[in-house]
This record gives sequence, structure tokens and C-alpha cells, in this order.
Amino acid sequence: MPERTTYLLIDGENIDATLGVSILDRRPEPQERPRWNKVLDFAERAWQQPVKGLFFLAVSHELPASFVQALIAMGYRPVPLSGEGKVVDIAIQKTADALAARADDVMLVSHDRDFALQMQRLAEDGARRVGIVGFGEFMAGDLRDVDGVEFFDLEYDVAAFTSRLPRVRIIPIDEFDPLEFLD
Repeated sequence: MPERTTYLLIDGENIDATLGVSILDRRPEPQERPRWNKVLDFAERAWQQPVKGLFFLAVSHELPASFVQALIAMGYRPVPLSGEGKVVDIAIQKTADALAARADDVMLVSHDRDFALQMQRLAEDGARRVGIVGFGEFMAGDLRDVDGVEFFDLEYDVAAFTSRLPRVRIIPIDEFDPLEFLD
């Protein structure tokens, strides 16, 4: 039997927007963005199998060469897209639809409700693992409602950041540490 693969589908614009608008309330500085190599490593460790990372980018005129080269060096396959509308969403939806015909596992990095139907289709047969990575408190309800999906927090589970983010989240009492709230 051939070894299974995890396809890691990255909606970097969605993560960047959520980080900037909902968490930092400003455009993230480069050092505040996720360490994408840690996301790739996490996916491999979490499901104990090879990972193929696809990083979807909307590009209007000029390819962001240094970022693309960095992605390639980390082991991602950049998917630069242009056109009208939400090209990243369209491409991720098409990729998820194509993966439905394969036996591979899928991990999506996004909060976007536009992917709920595809994640539902991938998870409904129970033959593959399906995961969604993001900030739990900003995950679209439609994604949360998909049965059979594993959820991973980008900061707490994946440890994709070099410093703690200023997040307000619901804390399970078993994880509550009062020292985090005392100066």
C-alpha cells in the first residue's frame, strides 16, 4: 500500500488579514507573521506522514520573488494566481474538489467559510483525515460545523509564532493559569 500524503493548503491572505484586522489591529510586521516552515513541520508531525504544502497567492502584476523563493526553500510549492474575483479561494476550492477523488489527507489553513462545502465533502466519507488550522476564535461557524474535521490553533497547537500574540480567547478551566493575568 502506498504511503499516504497530507496536502497542506495555505490561504495566506486570509491568515494575514485575520492577524492584522482581528488580532493586531494593524498590518503585521514581518516578524509577527507565522513561521510557515513551522506549519509544514507541524502537519508532518501531527499526522506522521509526508506533507505537500501548496501556498496560494494572489498576484496582480509582479511576482513577489523573495517571498516565493523563501516558500520554495521551506518546501512549499507556491501557487501564484491572477484574475478577477477571489482567485485564491477559487483555486483552493478547485484543489479541494480535485483531492476528493484521491485518498490523500487534507489540512486547510484558513478561517474562510467559503471552504466549508469542500471540507464537508472531503470529510464525509471518513476515508481521509481533514484538518483546519487557524485562530480558533475567528474560525467561521460553517467550518466549525463540519463533522469529522480536526481543528488546530495556529498559535497554541502549531506554535507558528516567535512571540505570544495579544489574543482574547475562551480558556478551558483546565488550561487557566492565573499568572498570565497578574503583573
